[in-house]
Amino acid sequence: MNLVTFLPFIVLIGAMILMTRSAKKKQQAAAQMRDHMTPGTGVRTIGGMYATVKEIGDDTVTLEVAPGVHAIFAKNAIGAVLEDAEYNRIVHGVSDEAPHDAPVVPDDASSLTEAPKADLTKDEDEAEAPKLDLGKKDESTDEDEPKDGKADGEAGAK
Repeated sequence: MNLVTFLPFIVLIGAMILMTRSAKKKQQAAAQMRDHMTPGTGVRTIGGMYATVKEIGDDTVTLEVAPGVHAIFAKNAIGAVLEDAEYNRIVHGVSDEAPHDAPVVPDDASSLTEAPKADLTKDEDEAEAPKLDLGKKDESTDEDEPKDGKADGEAGAK
């Protein structure tokens, strides 16, 4: 047999091996992240719920989702273990960072565009700016006669 006939199969098998290796690495990283959970740590579940770890079992984790409200989750349901500063910033809105000299962002977009402002103190006698021509021509003043030369009611009238 020729090597060229086996080449697609070799490439396919190589791609499968590379994909399984990367998937295993991701699973190991997730398991390692879950092993670093301790009671009091803030977590985010795979469903997007933020909670605090209260108890850790073999396959389950007890989370406090609100003061006095506990829920039991599988360890695999923990999507991320958050640092204390990040958890407090997201859940409680507490920021440890001191305010820095960042530019102030306006609430509306109208102040972002620099349009020339009209001077209201000018007299009306001064010359106005020329009007913008949008390309629309004025209609002819003689509207009684149709443009195609046919009157209403004639054959072929539009």
